[in-house]
Amino acid sequence: MAKVLLAGESWIVSTTEFKGYDSFTSSKLEIGCTELLNELKNAGHIVTHLRAHDVPEHFPWSMDELNQYDVIILSDIGSNSFNLSNDVFINGNPSVNRLELLKKWVFDGGSLLMAGGYLSFSGFEGKAHYHNSPIEEVLPVNILPYDDRLEVPQGVHPVEKQNNQITDGLGQIPIILGYQKAVPQKNSQVYLSVNDDPLLIVGQQGKGRSMAYMSDIAPHWASQAFMNWQHYGKFFSRCIQWLADK
Repeated sequence: MAKVLLAGESWIVSTTEFKGYDSFTSSKLEIGCTELLNELKNAGHIVTHLRAHDVPEHFPWSMDELNQYDVIILSDIGSNSFNLSNDVFINGNPSVNRLELLKKWVFDGGSLLMAGGYLSFSGFEGKAHYHNSPIEEVLPVNILPYDDRLEVPQGVHPVEKQNNQITDGLGQIPIILGYQKAVPQKNSQVYLSVNDDPLLIVGQQGKGRSMAYMSDIAPHWASQAFMNWQHYGKFFSRCIQWLADK
């Protein structure tokens, strides 16, 4: 099985409650990938979760650190979190460009998955900002230079575009409630689509592999039907196995 690093898919919520004349504020950490982490671990993968607020300081800084993993997943975490460490943003010192490092790692044989979300690909108001970033070169899609979300609150079923080892035998995939638009890169393969837009795209990048899943691994775009799907874990475990070439 594969060694996996999942970066992102968490957030801190601050809430202000007003009770007549008085108010108070509370905050809490929320994790969006608990189900996925459990399913991947149950499938035998060794998974490390790096929460979004830890990414700026603790995402790997060297090839040796990256080489501890077979697959790296970026999910709902924007490019600023990789570019703006404390030493850069606060102290004004030059630093390792970790998106460049990640690109080189993939070309040298690593495997990268980006999953969709409001801070993936281009993202909400373009804030994820991966268009023209180094890792766009190793993803199997060209990222749009503007807000790329398409909300589908009525739900839409993903459709298999070609026979493949990831979706083979899984039957009808439950509805999703949104996704992101992108253009498949030359020589990539589209395994799933929605409304004629690519949903699951794979590609060979130098010695490595990459995958773009244009919807979310958790609500809201992942509907409750999708989260409760009996093959939810198998689907994503197969994605990891394809990436790790296992």
